[in-house]
Amino acid sequence: MNQMTPSLPTCGLLNIDKPSGMSSRAVVNRMERAAGKIKVGHAGTLDPLASGVLVLCVGPATRLIDYVQRMPKAYRATFLLGQSSPSDDVESECVSIVAAPRPTREEIEQATKPFLGDIEQRPPAFSAIKIKGQRAYKLARRGDEVEMPLRRVRIDAFDVVEYEYPKLVVDIACGSGTYVRSLGRDLAVSLGSGAVMSELVRTAIGSFTVEAASNLEEVWPESFPKHLLPPLQALESLPQLRLDDLQIEEVRHGRLVDCNLAVDEVAAVDSEGRLIAIMIPRDTGKFGPKHNFIR
Repeated sequence: MNQMTPSLPTCGLLNIDKPSGMSSRAVVNRMERAAGKIKVGHAGTLDPLASGVLVLCVGPATRLIDYVQRMPKAYRATFLLGQSSPSDDVESECVSIVAAPRPTREEIEQATKPFLGDIEQRPPAFSAIKIKGQRAYKLARRGDEVEMPLRRVRIDAFDVVEYEYPKLVVDIACGSGTYVRSLGRDLAVSLGSGAVMSELVRTAIGSFTVEAASNLEEVWPESFPKHLLPPLQALESLPQLRLDDLQIEEVRHGRLVDCNLAVDEVAAVDSEGRLIAIMIPRDTGKFGPKHNFIR
């Protein structure tokens, strides 16, 4: 190996199939123990009720959390029509709606169409969004009136998979920041009813799929390295810039290298395809490191 080959710390991604009933924070804590106390962070919380893809960033890869969070997401959600709850799911007390209509599958499929594309959505009061510096769910749990602001989200697919009243199963593809609970609630309201979410599986974040995810029970200190994915997988949307050894030395010291790509960011890699840095324009025809992953 060339003496100029960069030294890269333990850095990578974990695609974990989070089990229902466990918080995302609990998964992070467990993986930190498996990683030998190396810093671990999750790229997008899943509620305890939900299961499926939870991408964790390990070591310096925690600087890639924002990139993973921006990736498109896919879910399979189950709703119970004709009910409502303060949290829009079965985690809080559910109330049956008197004389709720029983829409047909065709009516439901037709009702999903206005939700496609960029829409305004009101998140549930029982959410981690901060209102005046406090988590909304904390305010809601103590009985405060919580007015959640509308937010713009993108829905790319909203497909009915299974329907037998009151149970409705849908597949959803969406952008970052979407609350699936709210989507089911608003769909039901548009049909003159209500809905609570009873199950949720995140089936994908970008190229991270639930089929390829590691079972939590399989990840221990001894097996941890084999579950670690290359950090470059978090940057699939960025063009790559291959650096030679001399350029890597320049980047190591925070200096600029030649790059004539007309882009805002590039993923700089070495000859083995390992992530060296995320680089941005610093001068005409020159890029410098925004995030450095070499010692």
